[in-house]
Amino acid sequence: MRQARATTTIRKAPGRRASDVGRSRLGDLTRPIAKAQRITPNRRPAIVFGVVGLAIVGAIATALFGLPVRTWFEQEHELRRLDGELAELQSVNADLQREVDRLGTDAGIREAAREELGYTEPLERRDTMLDLPALPTDLPDGWPYRTVEQIIAVRGSG
Repeated sequence: MRQARATTTIRKAPGRRASDVGRSRLGDLTRPIAKAQRITPNRRPAIVFGVVGLAIVGAIATALFGLPVRTWFEQEHELRRLDGELAELQSVNADLQREVDRLGTDAGIREAAREELGYTEPLERRDTMLDLPALPTDLPDGWPYRTVEQIIAVRGSG
């Protein structure tokens, strides 16, 4: 049986010069391209298109990452505020529950009836006393009234 012999043929890339042999092909990418060989002869539209593309990518990145992060921080603040409000409401509910428990006893019922309805036990007498009316502060000018105004001011401040 006869074995086939492998042969390798090296071909030069078209458009390469003899002086380019042994050099990296990346050199072709870094050399300026002649205007006649360019896809577009003017680079301005490509630059404008690139800037517009970057602006669109920036807007999308802001919409996907920036706005949700800001919303998350606002929600954290709102949660802290609502937790404080919940704690206050739970405290008020606990106070009301203690009041309900107290009023559920016989002594609590009697106390509430005395305060709210004026209930009296047998052989008790209830005397209702009204508060004294407020003293007038617009007294006329003159000798006895200045002294009275000073006395009212001293009693009102204490």
